[in-house]
Amino acid sequence: MPKITPIFTSFILATLLAGCGGSHSSSESAVASQDRKVRIELASFIPLSVNVIGEQLTHISNELDRISGGNVTFEIFEPNALVGPLEILDAVSDGKVDAGYGAAAFWAGKIPSAPLFCAIPFGPNSSEFLSWLYEGNGMKLYQEMYDTNGFDVKVLVCAIIPPETSGWFANEITSVDDLKDLKMRFFGLGGVIMGKLGVSVSVLPGGEIFPALEKGVIDATEYSLPSVDESQGFHKLVNYNYFPGWHQQSTTHELIINKSVWERLSKTQQAQIETACKSSILHSIAYCTAIQAPAMKRNEERGVQSKQWAPEMIDTFRETWEEVAAEESAKDPFFKKVWDDLQAFRAEYATWADRAFLR
Repeated sequence: MPKITPIFTSFILATLLAGCGGSHSSSESAVASQDRKVRIELASFIPLSVNVIGEQLTHISNELDRISGGNVTFEIFEPNALVGPLEILDAVSDGKVDAGYGAAAFWAGKIPSAPLFCAIPFGPNSSEFLSWLYEGNGMKLYQEMYDTNGFDVKVLVCAIIPPETSGWFANEITSVDDLKDLKMRFFGLGGVIMGKLGVSVSVLPGGEIFPALEKGVIDATEYSLPSVDESQGFHKLVNYNYFPGWHQQSTTHELIINKSVWERLSKTQQAQIETACKSSILHSIAYCTAIQAPAMKRNEERGVQSKQWAPEMIDTFRETWEEVAAEESAKDPFFKKVWDDLQAFRAEYATWADRAFLR
C-alpha cells in the first residue's frame, strides 16, 4: 500500500482558506492537492546499475520527483530485494508490492499475448509501435489483457528502446544447422522461433546471463542493445555478435501499479506518473539511439565481430515467425484479437509510411 504522510501545515492552511469565502476556491484546490505525500514501493526486474535499462528507472523516478514537486515518489528495490524478477506481476497484483518495473514478455508463461505488447519479431519500429499504443487500440488492449486474465494492475508504458542485437555466439552462424542443439538464452516470441529451429531456449533475467554463459549452462545469448550487452561483458566470453535485431525492432518496458494503490491516488498524482512515463519514453529513444555506435566500436576494438545475418537466414526467421503467429492465434483468442488489431493498424500505417520515408 502507498505510504501516506499527512502534511499538517497544509491542512491548517486549507482549513483557514475554507473560511475565507468562494473567492479563494483556486487556492483551496491548490492546497488540497498538497494534503498528502505518497511513497510507492517499486520492485525492479533489473539492477539500476545496468546501462540504459536500469538507468531508465532512475530517470523515471527523478522525473516523477521533479514533476510532482516531491509529492509522489518511488522507493525502488533492486531485483530479489522484495521479490524475484519473474515474480513481479503476481506480487503487484496481489498487493504484496505497490508497483513493478519490467517487460511484459516475461509473463508469456501466464499470458500468451503478453509479448505482443513488448517486442514483436519483424514488428514495428518505435514510432509505429507508439502510434498503435497511444493512437490505436494498443493501450486499451494492453490493460484489457491484464484485466481479463485476473491481474489487478494498472499498466503504463514507461520506456521504449530501439533495435537490439540478435545474438552473441562463440562461432559463426552460416545456416540453420549451426543453430541446432545450441543452448541459448532468448527473450519473448523470438525465443519461440529459435526453439522451432532446434535451439534449446531458456529465459534468464539479465543478472544471470553472464554466469550461465561463463559456466557453460548456455552456449549463446541475446540480451539487449550493444551498449547494454557491453556492460554485461559478453565480449569476454563470445565474440560473434549478430545484427539486425529481427526479433526486437523495438522493445517496451512497463510500469505496473496495483489497482487499489492507483485508485487511491488523486487524478493529479496519476497524471504526474503518466507524464513521467511519457517523458521517459522520449529520453529512452534519444539516449539509447545516441550511444550505440560508440559501444559497437569499443566492442570491435576488443575483437568482437559484428555480423549481418545472411538474407536466407532472415527469410527463415520471418517464415518461422509467421508460423508461430498463426499457431499462437489459433491457440489463444486474445492473442489473435491483439495480433489482428495490430496487423490492421500496420496495414493502414503502411499506406503512408511506404511513401513517406526514404529507403
